[in-house]
This record gives sequence, C-alpha cells and structure tokens, in this order.
Amino acid sequence: MRKRARTGPRRLFGNSLRAKLTLVNVVLLALGITAATAVSIMGMKHYLLNNIDSELKNSRTAFGSMPITLGHLKKISSFRKSLIEVTPQDREAGQLPPSSSLFVAIDRYGVPVSFGYVGATGLQIQLAEAAGDAQRFARKSSPSDVRLDGDSYRAIGVRIADGTVLVIATSTEDVHASVRQALRLDLAFGVLLLALLAILTMLSASRRLRPLEDMVETASAIAEGDLKRRMPCSRTEVMETEQLRLALNSMLQQVEAAFLTRERSAAQLRQFVADASHELRTPLSAIRGYLQLYDNGMLTTPEDRSRAWCRVNAETDRMNHLVEELLTLARLDQQPELRLRPVDLSRLVRDAADDLRAQDPGRPLTVCADGAILVRADEQGLRKILANLLANVRTHTPAGTPVRLGLERRGGVVCLTVADEGPGLGEEDAARVFDRFFRAGRSAGSGLGMAIVHGVVAAHAGRVQVHTAPGKGLTVVVSLPRVPSSPAAAPHPQAPPRPSPEPAASLTPGAKPAPPP
Repeated sequence: MRKRARTGPRRLFGNSLRAKLTLVNVVLLALGITAATAVSIMGMKHYLLNNIDSELKNSRTAFGSMPITLGHLKKISSFRKSLIEVTPQDREAGQLPPSSSLFVAIDRYGVPVSFGYVGATGLQIQLAEAAGDAQRFARKSSPSDVRLDGDSYRAIGVRIADGTVLVIATSTEDVHASVRQALRLDLAFGVLLLALLAILTMLSASRRLRPLEDMVETASAIAEGDLKRRMPCSRTEVMETEQLRLALNSMLQQVEAAFLTRERSAAQLRQFVADASHELRTPLSAIRGYLQLYDNGMLTTPEDRSRAWCRVNAETDRMNHLVEELLTLARLDQQPELRLRPVDLSRLVRDAADDLRAQDPGRPLTVCADGAILVRADEQGLRKILANLLANVRTHTPAGTPVRLGLERRGGVVCLTVADEGPGLGEEDAARVFDRFFRAGRSAGSGLGMAIVHGVVAAHAGRVQVHTAPGKGLTVVVSLPRVPSSPAAAPHPQAPPRPSPEPAASLTPGAKPAPPP
C-alpha cells in the first residue's frame, strides 16, 4: 500500500493550492479590515470634532446675543477667587490652572487683554497670535484648527458689543488620543483575526483538498500497472470534487476495458494465427507427402496414382475453401461497403431449402417462409449466412436429423430461424460458438462458418442468437432490419439467377486436371 505523501513546509508555503487559497483569504480579509478600520476611525473622529464645533458655536452664539462689553468681563474677573483657585506658584508665574478650554480677549488694537493681576498666559498669547487679524477671524463661520504649545485646538472668534473680539478654543487632544487608542485596538484585533483565518483556511483547505491527494495516489498506482484502482469516495463530498471523481472513474473504467480488449484481441490474433497455421499445415503436409511418394516412384500402379491424385485435389479444395473463408473474415473485419437493396429473404430461404434437399435428400426439412418478406441487405451476404448455417447442420448433426427453416416478422425486424434436433452444445461450447476455428469436440469443418455468420450479420446491423442445450438441438436466430412495405419496395417479378450456395473453389471436381502418367 502506497504511503500518503508528507505535507512539509515547502509544500505548504510553496507553489501549492492550499497556500494560495490561504494567501488570498488573508489578503482579502486584511483589505476588509483596513477599509473598515479607516471608515470607523474617520467616522469617530468626525463625530467627536463635530461635538466640539457645536459647543464652540453655541458659546459664540451666547456671547454674541448678550450686550456684554470688555468692562463687564473685567468686573466678572473680580470674582476669580470664588470661581477658581490660584496657587501662589500660578500667581507668580502669571498662569491659570490648566483646562481643556480657554479664551482670550483681543482689543481693537489686536493686543490680548489682561484681567486683574493675572496677565495673559502663554497659551492665550499663542491663541491670539494664531488668530492673527482678530476682526477677520471673528467673521469666520466655522471653527479653525490651531496648535498651542504643540497641542491641537479648535478655535472660533466672536465680537462683543464694544468691538472686542473673544477667541474661544477647546483642546482636541482627547479626541486624537481616543482615535489612536481605537486604532491600536482595531489593529490588534485585525492581526488576531488574520492569524486565526490563516490557520482555519489552511486546515480547511487541507481537508477539502484531501480527495485530490487521493486522486494523485490512485493515478500513480494506475501508472505503475494497477488498472483496477479507482478514485475513493470522500467523506466530505464537494460537488466539483465529486464530479471530477466520477468522471475520472468513468474514464479509468473505459481505459481498463480498452486495455483488456486489446489484450484479448492480441491473444485472439495469436490463437487465430496458430489455428490458421495448423489448419493450413495439415493439407499442405498431405499434398507434400503424396508428391514425395510420386517423386520417389512409389506409386507404381495407375490405381495408386489416381487415388493419390484425388487426395491431392481434395486437400487442395480443402485448403482453397479455408483460404476463401479467411479472406471473407478479413474483409468483414475491414467493415466493407455492402451493396444494400431490398431483398426478398423468403425467396432466399426457399432457395437454400432446395439446395439442402439436393445435397441431403434423406434429411427431413420443414420450411415456413411463405409470401414476400423484404429486408435491406446485401443478397450475397444473406446467401452466405444461409449456406453456412445449413452446412453447419449437415456437418455437425447425424444423417436424418430433422431441420426447420422459419421466417417471421417481429416488430421492426425480420427473424430467420434455423433449428435442428441434433445433439446440441453445452454451455461453454455455446459461449464460444462464434469464435474462429472453434469446433466442439472432434467435429469436422474449419470452425469458421459461424464466425462468418456473425460477421455478416453484424455488418448488416443485425443480431444473431444461439439457443441450445445438450440433447436438445441447436437453434440459431438471425434478426435483420425490416424494409417497410410499399409499392416501390416490391421485389422484381423476374428473380435474378441465384449463385451457388457455397463459394466456388479454384479447383472443382468437374475441372480436375488429368493425373500424371
């Protein structure tokens, strides 16, 4: 049993299908995670910045709607100790406690305004410088991005009743920190998903592609000569893989059948050559023996010479008949073009019956072939079928055995039946009755008659069947396509002259040359 090939690192991460599937899935998921992360981060940042902008716009609207002046702002600043606590250090440094929001008042000369003893802080000074032209900055409808001491702020300006411009700013560092934190979480979760997907894809691909590995193993076994191996059925059937398995098994079945057919044909050819050589060697040996007797002068009397000459002629006729049958089989193997035309098979059956009565007068014969039954066939081929079937009856049945010739219509075919009441054949012999050079027991004949019958019937797209049993005779049924009845298909009233039922030999008894002196 062949071992399954190992799946090493080179196979996993090299030019393999599972590695490519894993890579494609990971790349697609990475693109999806990147797109989803970018959209979510941008949406979150936009949402948080919009909230800050809304607060700034609300503050500007509030300041703009109140009749407040710079003097009012300075009076409000007198309550600074109750509103905020200023440590001595902050007072000495002139700084306010840190806050995410701040504002600065810019007078009409563009100078930041101080409130009490707490002067403008560094951030306020930077905010005033970032605003630039305060009057122009106040006319902007939307907040602007500014950087103060390295931090990001959103700032908006509003002009109060006395013309002083208040610049209000809110830090966006918390927004950016939240965005960075969300980005880190998304990236960590995305990497985890990618690793999990790669592992699951690799395992799933190995499981799904296992039938392909089995196919490779089976193909290797078949290449080594095991033609009976087939693609095994997988537990996890996939439609495409199952279709491939069924197609390959069907192809392998045909390949095995073709190989067996070729082997059988080669064996039959070898047997055919051996049988033909044996059949031809017997008459040649007999002819050679009689010629040697004549050459050595051992045939001294006219009676011996005449008897030897008759035996030479008989063996020559036998050899000529064998060669003619071999040529007939060779032509049938080449699938020759038949001269098909409507033929009255009933007339041919009656002619064959007359020939049998002339050749074997003492044999009981029953003929059931009345009327005209047309088939589209080659007339010479049909006569060959009838002649061989009746010759088979004469050769293999005792004298006086009854014979029945029948012809009938069965649907779209015409059935020709030749039945005898002879000894019949066993099951094994019946299975080989159409083999070339097959002769049951030690019976006479060349063993080619039934093979010729089978070949001629197959050339006419017909079928021949044999029904027999020991002691119950032999029945041969030939089925041929029937010609539909029509006036144009009626046979010619004047029948053509029928040829001899058997092929004429090169040397016939009536044309024997005179024996040598």
